[in-house]
Amino acid sequence: MSRRFPPPSLFILLLGLMIAGPSYAQDTSPSHPWSTLSPAQQQLLQPLQSQWDTLPPKRQEHMLERTQEWMKLPPQRQQEIREHIARWQQMTPEQRQQARENQHLYDTLPPSKQQELHDAFKRFQQLPPEQRDALRRQWQEQTPEQKQQWLQHLGPGSALPGRHAFGMPGR
Repeated sequence: MSRRFPPPSLFILLLGLMIAGPSYAQDTSPSHPWSTLSPAQQQLLQPLQSQWDTLPPKRQEHMLERTQEWMKLPPQRQQEIREHIARWQQMTPEQRQQARENQHLYDTLPPSKQQELHDAFKRFQQLPPEQRDALRRQWQEQTPEQKQQWLQHLGPGSALPGRHAFGMPGR
């Protein structure tokens, strides 16, 4: 069975949930100042540098655990991760909340529908910019009910609007 990865926008959401999770007021574990991170960790977590020392220790620890996995990835994939972190950092609280809600909706879908969404997003990314913009406008003009109906009837030839249509920054 091949391993499926969620569309990039969903990866951003997952990453964001790790970064912006609840604070842990009772946390007594030691903090990891930015200056103590290895050069490789600093490179991967660079978008977080300005706020790293203010993150709760548990969140720092979690991100450092993730960097161990990320450092095993090819350089291009590592760059994509840095870009995803940076995009999440640029999102407003409302956009982050919308992203979390979208992720929740995605997680509740059956695997077959998740795969359809993933495939549709890939097709969308391959469209010419004018067509992507037209689909985004069409999406934004729809009522919530129309959007839901569109997602329910997503088929092999369908393409999803990009991140902007879902309240997230990006291309």
